[in-house]
Amino acid sequence: MPCALLVLAIAAWAGKDFVMPVAQPAKNYPAHDAHIDELVTVGLDPYDQPGKGDIFSVKYTEVGYLPIFVVITNDGDETISLAGMKAQLVTADRTKLSPADEDDLYRRLSHPSQGSRAPLPLPLPPKIKGSVGQRALDEIQNAHFAARAVEPHSTQSGFLFFEVSGISHPLDGAQFYLTGLRNAKGSDLMYFEVPLDKYVHPSANP
Repeated sequence: MPCALLVLAIAAWAGKDFVMPVAQPAKNYPAHDAHIDELVTVGLDPYDQPGKGDIFSVKYTEVGYLPIFVVITNDGDETISLAGMKAQLVTADRTKLSPADEDDLYRRLSHPSQGSRAPLPLPLPPKIKGSVGQRALDEIQNAHFAARAVEPHSTQSGFLFFEVSGISHPLDGAQFYLTGLRNAKGSDLMYFEVPLDKYVHPSANP
């Protein structure tokens, strides 16, 4: 009987679809940066712990990627455009990391042992996606931050994936930068700077 229950549990997990976490207002996350004058806040929730990572079918941390849940809340009366949004994670030793795109993730899942900041051939070889399971493909597409705007008095969210292979403690002393957000007049908002120490050591950051 225990073996039968284990098989059923594994089968149930194998069929589990990805569900995006419910986003709280960005200011509720320990790691956040609020622009009081612009009425926009960016919050971060890294998924670096095994329990949190269980929402994914793919074990991203085991293939060198750190998923970060990015939450943007617009408390103003005008739409904020995200069409030109650019993110960057800067580690304590000043290593600058840009988020992976979907093709980067497909490549890594197809070749998980490939160490990974070496240049990769473009365009994407046709067989790469075919070697990644459909559920993983769907998960990547559904999890990725894809919003193009934040409507007034609303919140948008999604995951960005940063390659951190070879970095033992990527969040300690790291800073997350977000640029390219624009107001309804087309003017850039001030860049957002979120210290990840607020997440790593929340009790030390009142």
